[in-house]
Order: sequence, then structure tokens, then C-alpha cells
Amino acid sequence: MGQGLWRVARNQQLQHQGYTGQGYLSREHGRRIAANNVSNANHRKHAQGGIDIYHLLKTRKSKEQEGFINLEMLPPELSFTILSYLNATDLCLASCVWQDLANDELLWQGKLYMQLDEGSLTFNANPEEGVNYFMSKGILDDSPKEIAKFIFCTRTLNWKKLRIYLDERRDVLDDLVTLHNFRNQFLPNALREFFKHIHAPEERGEYLETLITKFSHRFCACNPDLMRELGLSPDAVYVLCYSLILLSIDLTSPHVKNKMSKREFIRNTRRAAQNISEDFVGHLYDNIYLIGHVAA
Repeated sequence: MGQGLWRVARNQQLQHQGYTGQGYLSREHGRRIAANNVSNANHRKHAQGGIDIYHLLKTRKSKEQEGFINLEMLPPELSFTILSYLNATDLCLASCVWQDLANDELLWQGKLYMQLDEGSLTFNANPEEGVNYFMSKGILDDSPKEIAKFIFCTRTLNWKKLRIYLDERRDVLDDLVTLHNFRNQFLPNALREFFKHIHAPEERGEYLETLITKFSHRFCACNPDLMRELGLSPDAVYVLCYSLILLSIDLTSPHVKNKMSKREFIRNTRRAAQNISEDFVGHLYDNIYLIGHVAA
């Protein structure tokens, strides 16, 4: 009984929407829907500035023009939209189809992206060969400053390989440090930004000491007024950086059960650098406690 009532109600709904008893649209209702679709398509065409894209894609003068339309026949905005869906390899393949486009600068960036991808993969396997590849393609000049700028602005390089490369190329490391601007930054935050571009080694050693030394001098150079106000020197900043790294390990490591207290940190730090105020050292502790590791 319930199923019979459901069928009756369903049939009435279909008839109200223009469907026949077999579940098909009636011929008259189908014509009305088709007319509405044509009207809506014409409305969209006029709303888009009178450009009938479908007509452009279907119009051909000869059989030789069959296939996808030349992008030059489309509005520039639409051409760029189509190209935006292609990766670097597909863009180069597209240049084989649209040769006029290949001579333009539209695909030049795509080729550059492909070279950057290949160069980054080469660098991540062998840093020296990767840099030589970039130079051979004219992307980089054989200059420490240019290489440093490239490293500073690139995020696809493997940080372990990059650390090895910078350890061997100290001239590039020097220029890379000078690209950082730590003006008006709190010391722990500046140290975090520094280690985002130049990853800290996993173990203590000469390379870590070199990084902290270069950072300390750069931080003081960017904040001369603050250094005079606090009475800090590059050596004092060096001590603070080491203290912050040790405190970060102490507070974040699950293997350290007895965490260093704020009072202990202030006492130990001021013992190493006596000219530093207690309030300033306390703010350093609070920053690490609330935000986390400076070299993570």
C-alpha cells in the first residue's frame, strides 16, 4: 500500500515537471528546455563581451586547421588562462604545436621553469654540478653574490645538500648572510629567520660556530642603536645565541626531563655575559618557552 502511494505521488511530480509516464521528457517540454538553453547561451555570449568561444573552436577554413584552435585567435586573457594549466614540460611541448607562440616570450618563462626544476634536481644530487648547470644555462653568473641571491630566493634546494655546499663555499656564505635584514627584530626571531635560509648543523662544531659568529656581526650591523642602548657587542650576541640554542634543546627535547627554569637561564646567561640586563634575558627565555626552538 505504501509503495503504491509512493508511485502515485512520484508520477504526479514527474508529470508536473514535464515528464511522461515512462520517465522521459515530453516532446513539447523538451523543446521549451532546448529553447531556454539556447537563450541562456546567447546571454552568456553577450555577457562575455560578444566572444563566442565555442564558435571559435569549431570554425575551420580547411582540414589542415582541424584540431585545437591557435591561441593567437583567442583573447590574450583566455590564452594565458589556458597556459596557466600547463606545467613546464607541457609548455615546451605546446611550442612544437604553436610555433608562432614558441617564438614569443609567453613560453620563455615555462622553459625557464623547466630548467630551474632540472637544475634543482641536479643540485640536490650534487651541489657543484647543479650550480654548474645553472651557469651553463645562463641562469647564474659565476659570482658568489649572484649564487647567494639565488639560494636566498629559492626554496626547492635540499637543505642538507645546501648546508654541505655553504660549508665548502664560505665566500657564498658571506654574501648570503649579508642579504638578511634583522633591523628592529627581536634576537630569537631574527635567529629563527636566519636558520630558515641557512640550516644549522645537527651537531656542534666549527661550522655552527661560524654561522653564529656571522649572524652576530650581521645582527649588530642591522641594529646599531639597539646595541648601544643595551651595551651589547658581537661577542655578547654570540653568547646569547649559543644560550638560546641550548635553551631551545632543553625545553623542546623529550629526553630532557628536568627543564631549565627561567631563573636558572638568567643566572647562567648573565654569568657568561655580565653586561646584559636581567629583564632582557628574561624576555629571551619567555620567547623560547612560548614560540619554540630557534633552529628547528
